[in-house]
Amino acid sequence: MLSRRTFLAATARAASAAGIAVSPVAAWAESMAGPGQDLLRTSPKARYWTTAALAGADCAACHPRPPTAAKPHGHDPTTVRCLLCAQGCDIRAGQSGRCRARANVGGELRSLVYGRPAAVHLDPIEKKPFYHFLPGSSALSFGTSGCPLRCRFCQNWELSQSTPGNLEAPFTTPVEMVGEAASRRAPVIAFTYNEPTVFVEYLLDVAAAASTRGIRSVMVSCGFAREAPLADICRSLAAIKIDLKGFSEDFYRRVCGAELQPVLRSIKQVAKSGRHLELVNLVVPTLNDSERSLQGLAAWVFGELGPDVPVHFTRFHPDYQLMNLPPTPVSTLERARNIAMAKGIRYAYVGNVPGHAGNHTYCPSCRKAVILRENFFVNEQHLRNGACEYCGQKIAGVWV
Repeated sequence: MLSRRTFLAATARAASAAGIAVSPVAAWAESMAGPGQDLLRTSPKARYWTTAALAGADCAACHPRPPTAAKPHGHDPTTVRCLLCAQGCDIRAGQSGRCRARANVGGELRSLVYGRPAAVHLDPIEKKPFYHFLPGSSALSFGTSGCPLRCRFCQNWELSQSTPGNLEAPFTTPVEMVGEAASRRAPVIAFTYNEPTVFVEYLLDVAAAASTRGIRSVMVSCGFAREAPLADICRSLAAIKIDLKGFSEDFYRRVCGAELQPVLRSIKQVAKSGRHLELVNLVVPTLNDSERSLQGLAAWVFGELGPDVPVHFTRFHPDYQLMNLPPTPVSTLERARNIAMAKGIRYAYVGNVPGHAGNHTYCPSCRKAVILRENFFVNEQHLRNGACEYCGQKIAGVWV
């Protein structure tokens, strides 16, 4: 007998393939009917939101350009404005934001995914991928449902595009989650699979509990958070990987349902915070693999972040709404890596191609391989106190 999640996933995939549009509001409302009402009732209050009453006379709290006498604006006292991500959703009572994970319950924004991990696995840290952060270590990885983006190529779409009412996710306290990591001897907890900022309250509480046990926390993100919540996240985490999905506004709008500039702003904020940062660019044939896009991305990374932020160019495999496209040619990934290195980026990688030499870490001075990988596992390390064993060159990263 099919589980509800399996049935809904199959239905959604079939609808997507047939080009049938499903209203996010309608889908969310349906998923929250019946048992979902208990979730609405018991979910805790979210952070990072406001209402007309809370904002008072400060219209700028909700409006980038305050209303004028020529264009007055009336405030619905039951509507909340979410201040978590760049979507800036205005959410009416009984509805969710674009991420589906945060809902207006009686004029109060609630987190429907707090303590509700829908997927929990023990992964190698290289799978995130982090190549310059505790290589060879294990990470207890988990995610909930929900995402503010609508990436047509999403490989975790069953989670990211789902709603809390559609997933079986028993409540797990932050202390219990940290205990699970400790019992598996995982030195890292990774917030991943869907977009972790949608469960930011849970993320912060888990990270705080983890720090008391000497466990470090990392995040795999689309980089769409606003400045204030991202600052809180950076203070709580040891490392952040951001997906820079392309380097054009058109690509972000058409393929991801988002904007590029907030992502670039977030990347710079993380870099300035001092937290370890790595970037991933999933190279999708015909959509973001042009010479202009790859050259622009590499030039921006080098110019804004410097030479030492690792950049992973990873292989696309057909999934979700882009089943019609082929896997990325390995030659395209090699071209992207060569462009990045020619721009001055010291650590550029070819990802999702097992056995490729572009998976290894090379010393930028003597060019010898200092970390050799096969699939997501480290076979050899030639580092001594964070430096190349052969020539003594410092290798950027967190090694202990």
